[in-house]
Amino acid sequence: MVVKDTSANFPLNLSTQSLSLNSQSLSKILIEQENVLIIQDLDGVCMGLVKDPLTREIEPRYLEAAKSLGNHFYVLTNGEHIGKRGVNGIIEKTLGDRTTAKEKGLYLQGLAGGGVQWQDCYGNVSHPGVSEAEMAFLEAVPTKIANCLRELGQQSKYDLDQTKLEEYIQATVLDNKVSPTANLNVFHEVFQDNPQLYADLQQEIKSLMDRLLASAQKQGLADSFFVHYAPNLGRDEEGQEIMQPAQDRDSGTTDFQFMLRGGIKEVGVLVILNHYYFLQTGSYPLGKDFNARQAPRDQSALLRLVRDNFEPTVMPTIIGVGDTVTSKAIETNQQLEFKRGGSDRGFLELIQAIGREFKTDNVVIYVDSSGGEVKNRKPLKLDRSNLEEVKVIEGPGDSRDTADPLTLNLVFPQGHPQYIDFFCQTAQEKKKS
Repeated sequence: MVVKDTSANFPLNLSTQSLSLNSQSLSKILIEQENVLIIQDLDGVCMGLVKDPLTREIEPRYLEAAKSLGNHFYVLTNGEHIGKRGVNGIIEKTLGDRTTAKEKGLYLQGLAGGGVQWQDCYGNVSHPGVSEAEMAFLEAVPTKIANCLRELGQQSKYDLDQTKLEEYIQATVLDNKVSPTANLNVFHEVFQDNPQLYADLQQEIKSLMDRLLASAQKQGLADSFFVHYAPNLGRDEEGQEIMQPAQDRDSGTTDFQFMLRGGIKEVGVLVILNHYYFLQTGSYPLGKDFNARQAPRDQSALLRLVRDNFEPTVMPTIIGVGDTVTSKAIETNQQLEFKRGGSDRGFLELIQAIGREFKTDNVVIYVDSSGGEVKNRKPLKLDRSNLEEVKVIEGPGDSRDTADPLTLNLVFPQGHPQYIDFFCQTAQEKKKS
């Protein structure tokens, strides 16, 4: 069923809305405003979520639309541009060859690896602030994940066919250059009839990540890395992400990404803004060599850095687009405590905070990716009792979490196909204006 935009009479100021379906207002902002900046996640937003990243697909028209927006559009992803499972390979496959993408500048410009891998639209990649020792340590991580899975898979309790095990490992170990990852989606499916086995494996992989961090510390790289859990339950008092344990058939955390410090999306927002200001003014507010490794990790400190260094009259209206935002109730002493996480939450919250600080009416967009192959997302709940006025009555978080600081202004309940249609149509109309 097609969900129609039934809210065209809502106020234009989307930054004051919550769970709106009024995409027409966003089109108006993108088409009519010159000083606007889109910062967008990738998986689940412009591509469907799949169990095996090698099977991802991207539409040529989306690439053309992104290119037409020029320096008003950047990606910000925890995945990577390069490597066997990088987005560049998907782009080249879509276009038929590498030459077309490079000559036409159809690579997706922006940050990958959470914020440590920069790329322009011609596919030129750099890793600002990353040392050779850090790169060498990261290079060895995929083999260690594979060996761990191989040893675990040989245990009798998992009862795995050894030929199949190698196939599972190939799909699970993502040998990304700066964010090697264990993606357990395949194992969650394999153990769907015995959730406890998946939960045991999940804990084993968490233990492996802890051992890798300890090993890095012994090699003098104590402050170099962290583990990103997706989805997660937010951060603990020390700022470390909290793994979401599997529960019954809920997979909890499926992605264990071993990442470089600074590789968090909210820091990436500052890197992109610094670059955007240079293109607008000819100078970098945070310096030409500013990179994600240098920035503070606390959101209040990041906001203060923006407030103290960025000229308000140049600040664009920022449109943040993501698909991974969670809120989960944990009962403690008969009271509910809400753990808020999701790999897009941090950068969307910062964009929202910058909009309030600079009064630029920034907009937070949520794309519902629950319809993909990865079944660990809570779908938006719609009220279709009146087909002339379809409403979103419940977001992706826990409905009891009324104090969630993040407001999702505009939502696309039909997922990435609906968002891509909107994105491409708006880009086309903007070219005509």
